[in-house]
Amino acid sequence: MRFISYVSKDGEGVGVASAEGYRGLSVGELGFDLAGLIAGGETVLGGAGERLSKAPVMAAGTWTLLPPLPRPGKIICIGLNYVDHSVESGFEPPTYPTVFTRFANSLVAHGAPIIRPTVSEQLDFEGELVVVIGRRVKAVSKDDALACVAGYSIFNDASIRDYQFKSPQWTMGKTFDGTGGFGPEFVTADELPPGCKGLKIETRLNGIVVQSATTADMIFDVATLIETLSVVMTLDPGDVIVSGTPSGVGLARKPPLWMKPGDLCEVEIEGVGLLSNPIEQQPAA
Repeated sequence: MRFISYVSKDGEGVGVASAEGYRGLSVGELGFDLAGLIAGGETVLGGAGERLSKAPVMAAGTWTLLPPLPRPGKIICIGLNYVDHSVESGFEPPTYPTVFTRFANSLVAHGAPIIRPTVSEQLDFEGELVVVIGRRVKAVSKDDALACVAGYSIFNDASIRDYQFKSPQWTMGKTFDGTGGFGPEFVTADELPPGCKGLKIETRLNGIVVQSATTADMIFDVATLIETLSVVMTLDPGDVIVSGTPSGVGLARKPPLWMKPGDLCEVEIEGVGLLSNPIEQQPAA
């Protein structure tokens, strides 16, 4: 199933894709937001999907899309997870995942603008696969890790490069307000190959392909990431892992290719969908 989160005059809601369009109910009618449904497990999520499939079609202009999970408990990002991207960034391919974080203030939905801040012009694109955790897990083995995945989505880990490299820790350049495109849909794991292995991932800037790879090229696949992270931290339902970007980023180009106001950036992952965000300038204070 393919779920969305949205907001309307009735508040936040959850929708499910159908042949006629999205069908949705408010959180008040449904009893849970999407994070709550995921936390309830496959039976609760599946039951909600069946109920939503009988709900009215959502009329155009009466609702606004949100990130699939607007307020994740954790947003765990993985750097340098493709060999070619590690090399183009000036790093040796890692033998242990490079981990940093984002925060919910940075998230924007499909169709909403990614914001270039006033303090920098170095706004870069990074198309990535999102993994959504479906059950509480600690110190899980690689063999059991994929059973902990509820589903997948798409991310544009838009980065402010000069702020990213102000220190050895990257988070300051990775969580500016309005820079993390996320969506449009949360796609349940049963609709996709195990671990989303072997899916084409492509980023386009103004219609021109700037990144193209396959998720089979990840250094650390989804199961390995979950195993490694869960040694350190308990992963909870609705936590998000942003699993890394392939080569082609703007930073590595000569001259660098930065996103600017008026641009349109699209990230497409085979079977998962298409995330599209225009670029806008942050208003002057």
